[in-house]
Amino acid sequence: MSEQSEPAERELAVTVPGRGCDGCTLCCKLLPIEELAKPASAWCPHCDPGRGCRIYADRPSPCRGFYCGWMVNGKVAAHWRPRDSRMVLDFQPTRKRLVLHVDPGRPDAWRKPPYHTDLQAVAGMMAETGGHVLIACGPNFTMLLGRQEFPLGRLLPSDKIVYYRRPGPTGWAYDVTVNPGTADEQHPGSGAVSMGDR
Repeated sequence: MSEQSEPAERELAVTVPGRGCDGCTLCCKLLPIEELAKPASAWCPHCDPGRGCRIYADRPSPCRGFYCGWMVNGKVAAHWRPRDSRMVLDFQPTRKRLVLHVDPGRPDAWRKPPYHTDLQAVAGMMAETGGHVLIACGPNFTMLLGRQEFPLGRLLPSDKIVYYRRPGPTGWAYDVTVNPGTADEQHPGSGAVSMGDR
């Protein structure tokens, strides 16, 4: 979880009135927590699923600072509630991306209506400003750029996703590659995402 945290923004997060965890502990399963050596998609040993954190008062700072996108963004529809959707939204504005953590028990949840339609709309808007949607389901990743989907498979923290934008017949078209390690060259109309930043 620490890898995707944006500390300054997280500290200032204000929850949407009427929205709270209310027994949802899905972030305690889906997000990695480096300080606890907890990998993604595995229950935190300190979590009592459906009830909460057993070390809440002493939880690590990444846990203290994380609020799912459903709790802090009033524009997010009610159907995205993690307990029901089995997905956790993680908006990362300074990195121009949305990371969607999907429960491996329902790996195709994001492809079903209304979620897929919502994601395509968000990916389209984000692509206009150089952003993207990254879908994480266990160790497997998919990138959404505009209306294009790029299955990336298993990625390591040292991998870097590099994408290029070029004019296409009906708008922007994208090319995506995964480079092992961190040595990448930037090109106009391109972006790079280090997997260590998830």
